[in-house]
Formats: sequence, structure tokens, C-alpha cells
Amino acid sequence: MPKNKVEVTLEIENEHLEWLNSTAVEYNLADESKVTRVLLDYMIQDADADEVFGRDNMRCRHCG
Repeated sequence: MPKNKVEVTLEIENEHLEWLNSTAVEYNLADESKVTRVLLDYMIQDADADEVFGRDNMRCRHCG
């Protein structure tokens, strides 16, 4: 698969970044960008978007 990476700016909570960093270390991945790409590929290929983003299952632990 050709690589066509682009840089993006995302706003996330500190806890999210800490989790991305620790996951990269735990699974010997290059960095938090690689962890994010793995998550996105999983969502695109295997996950049920309605289950993940459906109103009954939506999670925002930081939304008061």
C-alpha cells in the first residue's frame, strides 16, 4: 500500500496523549502517530461505526 501521509493538528486531552505514548512503548510502535494510524485502520476495516459512535455507546469521559 502506498504511503500518503499528511500532517494534521488534533486537540486531545493530556490523558489521551499519555495513553498513545504508553501504548506505543508497550507494543513497540514508532510513536503516537503510528498508534493513531493503527486505530484508524481498525475502525475503517473492522469496527462497527454505529456501535462505536451510536448515542447509546458514545463515550466522552471529559465532557462534564
